[in-house]
Amino acid sequence: MNITALTVPATRLSVIEEPWRGPAAIVPLETAGHEMELRLPPCPVIGIGPSAHPRAAAFDLVVDQMSEIDTIVRNILAHPHAAATLVQVLRTTGGLEPVRALTVESMAYAMLQGSAEHAAWLARRKPRAVSAPGAVQAHRRDHVLEVTLDCAATGNAIDCAMRDGLFAALSMAALDRDIECIRLSGAGKAFSLGADLEEFGTTCDPATAHGIRSLTLPALAAIECADRLEARIDGACVGAGLELAAFSHRIVASRRSWFQLPELSMGIIPGAGGCVSLPRRIGRQRTALMVLSGRRISARVAHDWGLIDTVVNDFTCDQSGDHMI
Repeated sequence: MNITALTVPATRLSVIEEPWRGPAAIVPLETAGHEMELRLPPCPVIGIGPSAHPRAAAFDLVVDQMSEIDTIVRNILAHPHAAATLVQVLRTTGGLEPVRALTVESMAYAMLQGSAEHAAWLARRKPRAVSAPGAVQAHRRDHVLEVTLDCAATGNAIDCAMRDGLFAALSMAALDRDIECIRLSGAGKAFSLGADLEEFGTTCDPATAHGIRSLTLPALAAIECADRLEARIDGACVGAGLELAAFSHRIVASRRSWFQLPELSMGIIPGAGGCVSLPRRIGRQRTALMVLSGRRISARVAHDWGLIDTVVNDFTCDQSGDHMI
């Protein structure tokens, strides 16, 4: 990994220069003048320096020091096409209405499903025993609909059955305006470990997979009832689980919860709505940081970033009580 070869002054990305063709560009913010017109290449562009720099917002992500960048660059070099697709999607969807942004995300995700990077991950992965299909429990009490991911044995991994259940429950809630609150939670010790990995590669045609998502992606229904959707996170909140929860207007998490977007290591990007929901909560740059680094963040960090709204010790009492921190 030659970070030096990827480090360029901002002038190298000027519109008067030849397009940068590397897998990433690392730019010291001190070289970015106020009036300089930049042309971002189709790869991650990482600014090095203080996030308060006047030109910091122009880049895909910003880190304070060069020492923080090793893992990010290593991940980009291991999956350059997925990394490039991620930042291009995030640049494109920020100004789009959410449903249209989901379409862009899904098409990009479908493309990567057919990529060599994803195929290599599929070839390396060791299959595990197939578990019982996931389930979604939906129970209404007065004006509150409780929606529970109910497959604790798999950490509430979201398989086809659970996706369909989520889409049905959230679609019904979106139509019924008498439901004032939709509470989304997970059974057991994890909110969700993300998409069920055993289903990856089972739909071989990316166009077909995109067509399925266009009709039944739970995020589509979540958008329609987001103003009444509340997620209660306890434990791991990973991948597709986090992507869906982030559409909620309010997210409450226990102190022990943690959050992660590991998709880049699989040669793909978040495809359950995360390229749309997370930037609207934490911004494009922190979303890119989570995906490109693959790092886990704690409930405290998630709260500081605005990914979650409230941290509680647990959910054993009313959240207006002393357990809130």
